[in-house]
Amino acid sequence: MNASAKIEKPFLVVLSGRTISPPPIWLMRQAGRYLPEYKVLRAQSKSFLDFCFRPELAIEATLQPIRRFGLDAAILFSDILTVPWALGQKVEFLEGEGPKLEPLRTAGDIERLNSAGVTERLAPVYQTVTGVAAAYRNTPR
Repeated sequence: MNASAKIEKPFLVVLSGRTISPPPIWLMRQAGRYLPEYKVLRAQSKSFLDFCFRPELAIEATLQPIRRFGLDAAILFSDILTVPWALGQKVEFLEGEGPKLEPLRTAGDIERLNSAGVTERLAPVYQTVTGVAAAYRNTPR
C-alpha cells in the first residue's frame, strides 16, 4: 500500500456526512460489565466514581472493547454524573441499585451548587480524554 492510499474508517466517513452501505453500527455498552478483563480492572477501584476519576483505569476501560472487537470508534469511559458531583451535589453509586443523587427540591438547593473549581474537579476526566486519544492511535483494530 502506498503512502497516499488512505483507509477510511466507516464511522468517521458517516460522521463527515457521507452515506455508505452497509452503515456502521453504534454499540452502546454498559461499561463492558460482562467482559472478564473489565471485571478485573473494576476491582482495582474502591467505588465507581473512583474508577471514573482514575485516568489509567478509565483509559483501559475505554480501550478494552476496541481491542477485543476491533471497533473503529471508542466510547469514553466516564459517567455523566461526574458533572453534578463536580458541582457539589452528593452522588453515590449503590451496588445493586445504581446511581443515587441528592435531591434538588428548592431554588436554594440549586443555588448551593458551585461551579467554581469544576474544571479542576473534572481534571481526571480531561486526562482520560487526552490519554485515550493518544492510546487509541496505537491500539490495534
